[in-house]
Amino acid sequence: MYRKYIKRILDFTLSLIALIILSPILLIVAILVRVKLGSPVIFKQERPGLNEKIFTLYKFRTMTDEKDEQGNLLPDSQRLTKFGKMLRSTSLDELPELVNILKGDMSIVGPRPLLVRYLPYYTEEERHRHDVRPGLTGLAQVNGRNTISWDGRFEYDLQYIKTITFIEDWKIILKTVKSVLKKENIVISGVGNETSLDKEREKLKSEGEKIWKI
Repeated sequence: MYRKYIKRILDFTLSLIALIILSPILLIVAILVRVKLGSPVIFKQERPGLNEKIFTLYKFRTMTDEKDEQGNLLPDSQRLTKFGKMLRSTSLDELPELVNILKGDMSIVGPRPLLVRYLPYYTEEERHRHDVRPGLTGLAQVNGRNTISWDGRFEYDLQYIKTITFIEDWKIILKTVKSVLKKENIVISGVGNETSLDKEREKLKSEGEKIWKI
């Protein structure tokens, strides 16, 4: 009952309330992003959602458009400014995803939406993470966030979709607020300390630990 009917109503209601309450913060961050990083203020990227349907994810921009002499974008680590790192460490860059929740692309709690190019690397079991809407936060995020391995994250994702309850969702929400306030388990991607999924999968395949259908 909760998973099929109540969860979506709760997502819509809470995201709408959050957008109203946080609107001054959203406006201030938007202005700062425009001044410090330029336009566009909102970073858009396609991500797989419920049943692997592709949607456009919204975030505040955290990197510049600096390019080398050949006109190619510099590595993420060089384009990620101190201000951008602050947005990521405080999770302020994630606030526009409340619009995704309002639209029905995402849920407040669920597996985090990853890149579209990662889809071919999932096992059949891991693909079940798309049986539900992706979330702003999830069980993996309150149990290590991006300091745990990809396999560890997927285990938490699959564990969550098997045991979705009202109480469990609220526990995750409260733990998320605590983690954000304390800045726990944060690794800022784009600065060389997060291994991409495809690289980790390639490593596993080369070591013969698993066979991936690519």
